[in-house]
Amino acid sequence: MPKKGGRIAEVAKEAQAQCKRPKVDTAASPSVLSFESPASLFRSLISPIEEEVFFRDYWEQKPLLVQRNDVLVAAYYQSLFQLPHLKELCSQGLYYGRDVNVCRCVNGKKKVLNKEGRVNYMQLKKDFDQKKATIQFHQPQRFKDELWKIQEKLECYFGSLVGSNVYITPQGSQGLPPHYDDVEVFILQLEGEKHWRLYKPTVPLAREYNVEPEDRIGSPTHEFTLKPGDLLYFPRGTIHQADTPQGISYSTHVTISTYQNNSWGDFLLDAIPGLVFDTAKEDVVLRRSIPRQLLMQVNTADCTKKLSSLLRRLADSLENSRELRSSDMKKDFIMHRLPPCLGCDSDPLTPGGKLPKIDSTIRLQFRDHAVITVEPDQENAVSTRIPPCMPGLGSGRPNRRETHMMGTEDDTASEDGQAQQTHGLRFPLSHLDALKQIWSSSTISVKELHLTSDEEKENLALSLWTECLIEVL
Repeated sequence: MPKKGGRIAEVAKEAQAQCKRPKVDTAASPSVLSFESPASLFRSLISPIEEEVFFRDYWEQKPLLVQRNDVLVAAYYQSLFQLPHLKELCSQGLYYGRDVNVCRCVNGKKKVLNKEGRVNYMQLKKDFDQKKATIQFHQPQRFKDELWKIQEKLECYFGSLVGSNVYITPQGSQGLPPHYDDVEVFILQLEGEKHWRLYKPTVPLAREYNVEPEDRIGSPTHEFTLKPGDLLYFPRGTIHQADTPQGISYSTHVTISTYQNNSWGDFLLDAIPGLVFDTAKEDVVLRRSIPRQLLMQVNTADCTKKLSSLLRRLADSLENSRELRSSDMKKDFIMHRLPPCLGCDSDPLTPGGKLPKIDSTIRLQFRDHAVITVEPDQENAVSTRIPPCMPGLGSGRPNRRETHMMGTEDDTASEDGQAQQTHGLRFPLSHLDALKQIWSSSTISVKELHLTSDEEKENLALSLWTECLIEVL
């Protein structure tokens, strides 16, 4: 999956300007999903399957098909994205490759029919009608508010980036050959009908995308037709192909995907270097030199016992460790996740109400978007951050919905070529317990914070209030 701010008043103006940009949203049907919390959203998405049953019996194990003969669900799903929405989106400026792919499966192979440059809707519709091409629209949550709301809540629920693609396929046609993906997939059928065939994985829980030839995949393990309002889940690695049946004018579905590169193996690759570095500072055994000419040897089997013993020392160190150094996985998630979907009727995110004082009671805002990390600063002293991910905050780079999952790396380096720091507020390590108090409490008095002086307590609260991370009750 692909991938500091200025003054508060300036960012607030930018947020207001973004609210004035053209929208493609029409009058949506009443939501059949619950947006009260990330957990309630997910439960309503897979209903009537229970959350516990889903993770016990289906997650990473086997496909789940939920067929709903419910006109309200069908109408709501249709409001998420429709073929006519593309016309207005094209007028706003879409580009082949970046925003739209046009393709068709021919003799078991994907044939790309993209033109160059900006997408012309009339040409797009011509390829759709005459060449029976599938339109693949990338990351529609950038334009559709309801998908933004859904995916933002799912990112909070999973703690992982959540992307999406819309597929619009004319009748009697198939866009993609049999293949498997490296993501957990949720299919929402929006318009028309889609005929699906699923096959046993050749690579369970695959780490990469791959096309599989027909003669290798065998017979389908599942075969069915999705109708508006239906939901399909299948684990990464599940081989699949889908076509729009004859007699159905076209099919529209949205694929919502998550958990790319989010396995224990990925986490070990990410966490072990920091663990080795920190343990070596305390353990002289890890600082002893490797044997002479070890790097020049072809056969290093003699070192395996030594490496095994060192790994056991690392394991012992990990069990006694209080904090793991913040991983790149966490930073990537913080910096690229969707901001909260507040709606353009909301007030700009600027501090308001009473200033926090020592006797004030405070509450963390945007709890699902607040993350505390521990990492070394440039002087090798450890600091803590609560990185704000919402638009309109004065501290740190606000995440942008418009570039979500688009691989934009426009902020990875500063003008002098040095990598920028992860956005967020920085505090001394001595503030860590107080920050955890605020994060874990529904409400807390400023005077109860675990800091040595009233001045420190007030200053911490004021810093968080200035960045709209807390409210004073």
